[in-house]
Amino acid sequence: MSREQYQPEPGSGPLPARTAFNGTPSAQAPAREVTATGLGPWPGDDPLEAMRIIRGELGSPHLPFLAELPDRGVGSDALGRTASLLEDLAVDVQPHGWRLVDRPGKDMRRAASALSTDLNVLADVVGAEDVSAGELKVQLVGPLSLAAGLYLHNGERALLDHGARRDLAASLAAGVEGYLTRVSAAAPGARLIVQVDEPSVAPVLAGTIPTASGYRTLRAVAGSEARESWRLVLDALRAAGAAEVVVSFPEIEAPIELALAAGADGVALPLKALTNRQWEQLAGAVEAGKQFWAGALDVRSGGPLTKVAECAESVWRPWRQLGLPPSLLGAIRVTPSAGLAGHTPTQATAVLGRLTQVADALNQQALG
Repeated sequence: MSREQYQPEPGSGPLPARTAFNGTPSAQAPAREVTATGLGPWPGDDPLEAMRIIRGELGSPHLPFLAELPDRGVGSDALGRTASLLEDLAVDVQPHGWRLVDRPGKDMRRAASALSTDLNVLADVVGAEDVSAGELKVQLVGPLSLAAGLYLHNGERALLDHGARRDLAASLAAGVEGYLTRVSAAAPGARLIVQVDEPSVAPVLAGTIPTASGYRTLRAVAGSEARESWRLVLDALRAAGAAEVVVSFPEIEAPIELALAAGADGVALPLKALTNRQWEQLAGAVEAGKQFWAGALDVRSGGPLTKVAECAESVWRPWRQLGLPPSLLGAIRVTPSAGLAGHTPTQATAVLGRLTQVADALNQQALG
C-alpha cells in the first residue's frame, strides 16, 4: 500500500472542517497549554539520577514520567516490567524471551524488585520537593503487544491462542489496580496519566508475525477483539485512579480510530511519517476533545537535535492546513519520536529541554 507523508502544497488553503471521530460535531475543549513529556525508556541504570533529571526538566506544566531503565538488564525492559504486574500469571526468561510459566521465577522477582526500587525512589524525590506532585505518567505494554511478546510452554507466542490472549488482557486489567495504588502512595495527590504502549500492533492486526517455525504467520487478531481488549484494560486503569489513558503506536498502520473507540483519551504517534488520512483522523479526534501526543522531535536519526522552529512547524503547518483553530493546540503534548534509552543521559536531558522549547513555541502560535 502506498503511504504518502503529509506534504501540503505551499499556499494551498485549509481542508474543510471535519466532524468528530464518532461522526458528530464536537464542542471545543477549554483552552489549555501545549506541554511536553517523554515516552518512558531512559539511559543508564540509576533511577535516582533519572528521576531528578526528568522532574527537573519537565516541571509544571509539563508531564514528568516514571523512567524505564532497560540498561539494568532483565526485568527492567518494558515487557518484563509489565509482565511482573500480571495477576495470577507468572513469567520467566527463556532463550527465546519471556515465557508464561507455572510459578514465578527469579526473573519475575527481579522485575518486581526493580519496579519497587523505582517507586521508592519516586517517593523519596517527590517527598523532598517543595511543590505538590502535580501530574505523573507511567507506562505499560498493552495487551496486544504483551501477547505478541510472551511465549507459551510450546515455544509459540501467546498471540497464537485466543484463550491466552483473553487471559493476558484480563490478568493485566486485574494487575493494574495494585500498581496504580502503589504509584499513588509514592506520589500522593498526583494526577496519574497512563501511556499504554502497543509497539507490535501493526503486525498483530495484519497477521504478519511469524510462527516459531517461520514457515507461516500467526492469524491476524480481529479489530473487534483488539478494541475489547483495550477497553478492558483502559476501564481497569480508570477504575484504579488513572485520570487519562493514552495509547502509543508506531506510525505505520496505527489503528487510531480503533483505540479511540475503545475509550482512549488520546493517541501518541511519531510525527514524521504520518499520512494524510492519519492527520484527518487526528484532526477529528482533537475536535472531539481527544489528545494527540505528537512525536515531533526525531531522535532516531542519531544526528543533532532538530531546531525548535522546525519542530514547531512540523505540528503547526498541518494543523493550519487542516483548518484546526489555534485554540485547540492545547490538545497536543510534544514527545520525542522514540524512547531515549539508546542515548547518553546528557543527550536525553537535552531532548527534554528541546521539547519544552517546542511546546513554548507552539503556545506562542496559539496566542497568535
